[in-house]
Amino acid sequence: MLKIGYHVSSSGGFVSMAKQALDAGGNTFAFFTRNPRGGAAKSIDEKDVAEFEKISRANGFHTLVAHSPYTLNPCSSDAHLREYARDTFADDLARMEYVPHNYYNFHPGCHTGQGVDVGIDEIADMLNSVLKEEQTTTVLLETMSGKGSEVGSHFEELRAIIDRVELSSHLGVCLDTCHVWDGGYDIVSDLDGVIALFDKIIGLDKLKAVHLNDSLNPCGAHKDRHARIGEGHIGFDALCRVINHHALRELPFILETPNDEAGYAREIAMLKEAYKN
Repeated sequence: MLKIGYHVSSSGGFVSMAKQALDAGGNTFAFFTRNPRGGAAKSIDEKDVAEFEKISRANGFHTLVAHSPYTLNPCSSDAHLREYARDTFADDLARMEYVPHNYYNFHPGCHTGQGVDVGIDEIADMLNSVLKEEQTTTVLLETMSGKGSEVGSHFEELRAIIDRVELSSHLGVCLDTCHVWDGGYDIVSDLDGVIALFDKIIGLDKLKAVHLNDSLNPCGAHKDRHARIGEGHIGFDALCRVINHHALRELPFILETPNDEAGYAREIAMLKEAYKN
């Protein structure tokens, strides 16, 4: 069975998010832990969580993929921004334990002129300060497109972060198809080669989820502009090969395409039909 969902609105709580996913035909979903542009998080409603767990069990939900706010930058040259990232990250991880054994995905950050090596060290330093042995949440580093001073557009950079983190058993990677394509990895003509390279550098045991997006840009553009499935440079056929690839097909796939609710339902139906059970 294809494990698929989309990035739902988190304003109504977990029950609301689950219903959004189900209405679109999904069996998992992604959500922002707080406003994606930053700010305080809403209090956790434990009754809402308990009701969500019932819905999740009844409908066979798969692992959820939470997303940190975009404003987190653990490798900024501004110490105050690094502190904000650390505090918000720690708070989010504590809140994630209300829905245990799920994923918390984040953009590694932008080194803002300090250089990639410094950026890698600072990202790892933050992770070393916030990860706890007892947590059930797995933190996912997201593959990036290489826009500006982003860290994480090369598999080697993600590997370097993982190698510097003491509790690396709590880390994984979320592969974003738009980002890796924009970053220069040709998943259209050489998906097997890209997956083999990922395995060689990072290890497929670390690959936990996929953001399934088409791209408005050609391969290697380093721009990060998502397109609807089949309407970009990656194309429907190539994305079908992604969801059916033997190394990927059992992972949760999350749509982050520019869509409304009907659009997500349409894409989920298309991809379910293309999935080879």
